[in-house]
Amino acid sequence: MDSRVHQFLEEIKGKKITVIGIGVSHADLISRLNERGAKVTACDKRSREQIGEAICNNFEARGITLKLGPDYLEHIDADIVLRTPGMKFHQPILDNLRRDGVVVTSETELFFDFCPCRTIGITGSDGKTTTTTLIAEILKEAGHRVHLGGNIGRPLMPIIEDIRDHDFAVAELSSFQLISMRQSPNIAVITNITPNHLDAHKDMQEYVDAKLNILAHQDAFSRTVLGVDNDLCAQIAQSGKVRGHLFEFSVKHPVRTGAYLGEDGIIYFSLNGKAQKVMHASEIRLPGLHNIQNYLAAICAVWGYADRDAIYNVAVEFGGVEHRIELVRELHGVKWYNDSIATTPTRTIAGLDSFPQKLVIIAGGYDKKIPFEPLAPKLIEKVKLLILTGATAPKIEAAVKNADGYDPDTFKILHAKDLADAVRLAQENTAPGDIVSLSPACASFDAYPNFEARGQHFKQLVNGLE
Repeated sequence: MDSRVHQFLEEIKGKKITVIGIGVSHADLISRLNERGAKVTACDKRSREQIGEAICNNFEARGITLKLGPDYLEHIDADIVLRTPGMKFHQPILDNLRRDGVVVTSETELFFDFCPCRTIGITGSDGKTTTTTLIAEILKEAGHRVHLGGNIGRPLMPIIEDIRDHDFAVAELSSFQLISMRQSPNIAVITNITPNHLDAHKDMQEYVDAKLNILAHQDAFSRTVLGVDNDLCAQIAQSGKVRGHLFEFSVKHPVRTGAYLGEDGIIYFSLNGKAQKVMHASEIRLPGLHNIQNYLAAICAVWGYADRDAIYNVAVEFGGVEHRIELVRELHGVKWYNDSIATTPTRTIAGLDSFPQKLVIIAGGYDKKIPFEPLAPKLIEKVKLLILTGATAPKIEAAVKNADGYDPDTFKILHAKDLADAVRLAQENTAPGDIVSLSPACASFDAYPNFEARGQHFKQLVNGLE
């Protein structure tokens, strides 16, 4: 075990540690801290019934204190507080704790503080889950021991004792996790930065600053990977803020160091201006230009740690991540796709561009205060029937109807009371050869706990059609 990890685990014995949130990301951590002799209090706004009586009884039997319900954040008495990833960093309760000398951190921050192996962190408004998965798959194909975590996979801090020096830790990182990070990964990837989570961040600048924290603490031996087709990432690349070795990727033009898509359809990797062929983009199993971008980002991250055979093998074999342009079924000549991960307009645009024909799209959901005007022209170009549901339905409809080129004779808009009604309307208004895609452009929180639950329900509904 790494000496820093050993020292930390020794120092927490007898310490009062409050863990906010009893979810997937914290259940194992709560148990590990308790096993190491910490006095653990687990807080959650949910009730015992919502969490599960068996889970609560198990924690209490081991001496873990539970604070549940609406007042779960009141009167916290702790030496260390671990906030849940989705909890806002700047709020009075946490600010007061910091002023009182309490250490306020998170599972992700602790992991990056003490991780003994090489770390790769991936963030971005779109594409980060697929890119993260690709990086992990390529490294595994190349023979490395890989620990996948962060926003996907499992929490990494609970397994830190099992991680070896020569392993790789690959983590998807959200703006909520990054906002307070004091360590940056050895290899930092930013796929793109576009408006997102503006309901949770005070403004766009706070969101951007949180994303940039992934590279703020790098050193000269670090690697930074930026998608320079995105305006903000291109500005970062030219700003002098990158401390390590800069790798760029682009589907629009060659780059001096990094990966790019050539006009001949071949993916190249260039090192200091000297380019070599990697593979033809048409060999990538995943559809869409945005997935070529994801591969370019992954190639930049793994270059030097995986050979071209490993990169190629994953490209031709990897079938994608669930809820990302996932083919659910073909029924009566109509193909149904689940793209529930499309929680932003830019992600929906990428999905629309993955198909050569006009689509039937189911969209709408929770309002993250993101404007839909940039989405409207692409909807008019690529959609023949738009079925809207959820809280944002009126906003999306207004954006489309106010956009240049909108023609009610060729672009039909229907409203559904919920997802089940939307699937029914889609089936009633399609014919053989049509494609239906759930591509919401919005989060799911007005009806579902997360986009995965929304996608699962959609698949159940579609698989139940006759």
